[in-house]
Amino acid sequence: MSEKNEQGKRAARDRLVQQRERQKARERRRRTLIVGAGLVGVLALAAVVGVIAANTGDNGSKSKTAGPAVAPSGATGKDSLAIQVGADDAPSTLTIWEDFRCPVCAQFENAFRDTIHQLESTGQIKVEYRLATIIDGNLGGSGSLRAANAAACAQDVGKFSAYHDILYRNQPQESVDAFADNAKLIKLAGKVPGLATAAFRSCVEDGKHDSWVRKSNTAFLKGAFEGTPTALLNGEPIFPKKGSEPITSANLKKWVAEANKVNKGKKPGTATPAPSGS
Repeated sequence: MSEKNEQGKRAARDRLVQQRERQKARERRRRTLIVGAGLVGVLALAAVVGVIAANTGDNGSKSKTAGPAVAPSGATGKDSLAIQVGADDAPSTLTIWEDFRCPVCAQFENAFRDTIHQLESTGQIKVEYRLATIIDGNLGGSGSLRAANAAACAQDVGKFSAYHDILYRNQPQESVDAFADNAKLIKLAGKVPGLATAAFRSCVEDGKHDSWVRKSNTAFLKGAFEGTPTALLNGEPIFPKKGSEPITSANLKKWVAEANKVNKGKKPGTATPAPSGS
């Protein structure tokens, strides 16, 4: 009996240590964005109500059935888990792991959206978006899953980038699982010209890409990332940036230029149009 008690105590201590480490990770990431983007008030609020550390348990958003993983049109990478925006021949790749319910993901997107689109449209980078559902796992609900499926449906008709931006511009409070409502996701699609079609509505309502989203989330968890957002430039983390340089729009442009120069001096890729969404 005493041995069982001791094992229980050790397990409790281990859980406490893990919880403290996750909290430290959240604080590091919050401070990085506060310093880099100057969003003190908004990000402080996001840190109070937000949970960005990865939950290694269930993603909290299982549907009644789990069919085969149907990747959205044009998905790339291993197991077709990445949605690419930008030219195939761009010299560098920015990989972004995100959760549509994650408040710090929204702050990252809203702070760096214009810079990222400029780098995309001028052929300096291509962006690989990879989707996670950790907020569903941490807080319960299905908004992360439902929004990610809807974004994959938008990708099927070449509207991912614009719809992705609309979702982050209209992100509800993290504690309010509004994205769990397919009707809301379909209504937001009306802000992207040509997206709110019968085919898109059917894709959203049927959860066509649900299993693909879960597979992507599993890959995120196996990657042992600290949380969302995670941004990697040619595989190297830039958020939070190791060293003394904070992430700012100017620094992001500089890091991309340096990466492209190192990358055998490759010229910019084919220019791509910026996404359109109201």
